Amino acid sequence: MFLSVKKYFEFTAKERSGILVLLGFVFLFSLIPFAYPLIAGNAVIDNNRFNRELKWLATEKNYNQPRQNNTTPKSEYKKESSTAATLFYFDPNTLNAEGWMKLGIKEKTALTIQKYISKGGKFRKPEDIEKIWGLNPLDVERLIPYVRISIAEKATNFKVAAYPNKYEKKELQKVDINLADTSIFIALPGIGPGFAKRIVNFRTRLGGFYAVEQVGETYGLPDSTFQIVRPYLIVKSGNIKKININTANLEELKTHPYIRYNLANVIVNFRNQHGNFATVEDIKKIMILSDEAYDKLQPYLAVN
Repeated sequence: MFLSVKKYFEFTAKERSGILVLLGFVFLFSLIPFAYPLIAGNAVIDNNRFNRELKWLATEKNYNQPRQNNTTPKSEYKKESSTAATLFYFDPNTLNAEGWMKLGIKEKTALTIQKYISKGGKFRKPEDIEKIWGLNPLDVERLIPYVRISIAEKATNFKVAAYPNKYEKKELQKVDINLADTSIFIALPGIGPGFAKRIVNFRTRLGGFYAVEQVGETYGLPDSTFQIVRPYLIVKSGNIKKININTANLEELKTHPYIRYNLANVIVNFRNQHGNFATVEDIKKIMILSDEAYDKLQPYLAVN
């Protein structure tokens, strides 16, 4: 019996070779944790350095991106008040950073312009200021009419051709704000095509202007620009389009700039509960309508 048990635990030569190979692999694998630091050497990861490099790459990516054409609708730009700005005629090729800031331009943008000039950049026509990186389109429209680029004479016997400046100061006539189209508004100082279109659209949505001050409510129009054109504006024609508050539905009421959805909804609900308004002044019974809001809105309302 002892011999049979002994025979059971004996291995063939092939099996013994396999066991030795297996033990060799086990031994080698057990050495890996000790050998790796010696092999890796300085390849240990520095997490702090890795994070710094990631941030650097992100910065480089943003810096090296090609400048895209500015296709953002002007209506999406925030209305930037330029009450502290002073408008005056200027040559963008000679105006210093302080002068740009007096015009209402941010210091960072003003320094960008100076850097462009110092590297040999030139503005050859008023519209060239549109290319200034970081300059708000509203500021472009505001400044273009004041650009005066001087033409230096060449040191030759030939005369330099003097190109007419389409923005030369003209004798301005009074403008009836209810009759003027975009071309007439564009002729005013500081009013470009964009502002002219906005003024006309605002007038249409209102149903006409009853006061010059309403032009100053045009979206995006800086108060400084409005104050410049204000002396040229008049209201002669008073043909105001009125809204019948007894028959107008919610959709008709809410489109008026002085009413909007909330007030329109209250007007309709009040009318449904209490019947038609006997007079326009009855609308003051609506609690959310302030006296100031009523005074602005009253010229546009009717009850028959």
